[in-house]
Amino acid sequence: MRIMGLDVGSKTIGIALSDPARIVSQPFSVIERASSKRDIDELCRLVEDNEVSLIVVGLPKRTNGSLGKSAMQVMEFMEVLKKHTSVPLVTWDERFSTVAAERILISADVSRQKRKGVIDSVAAAIILDGYLEYLRQKCDISSSCESKDFSMENIPKNRTTERETEP
Repeated sequence: MRIMGLDVGSKTIGIALSDPARIVSQPFSVIERASSKRDIDELCRLVEDNEVSLIVVGLPKRTNGSLGKSAMQVMEFMEVLKKHTSVPLVTWDERFSTVAAERILISADVSRQKRKGVIDSVAAAIILDGYLEYLRQKCDISSSCESKDFSMENIPKNRTTERETEP
């Protein structure tokens, strides 16, 4: 089962997908925002068509870590999406993912016009890569973890629990 990464913006939603083994991600597509219903319907279709078992949504935190207007809009979008899919959703800090995507595309000599069309899906892949790296690290420190059998649905609970118990 795949993991989907989302970079939710006011005009577009960048989408990335992991491979079935959940090792690497790649940019998948960009949805031009039209209406909440159409956006949600399209995402639900993609979740079903691509056998997605978890959705990682980039949360645009401020540089100081606080949540601003954009982050609150993403959280509201997630609440609507949760009502329409049975797939679990988690947030992932996306600070500077679009900047990193821009740098990657410039270094690959992608024209400004082409960058415009793919930058959001590349940013979604960067967000998803961060989450996949977290899973790899989690597996490295957990003696009972086997990568393909590791339950993605338990990750959000584990992360919350760890943060609450740290000094």
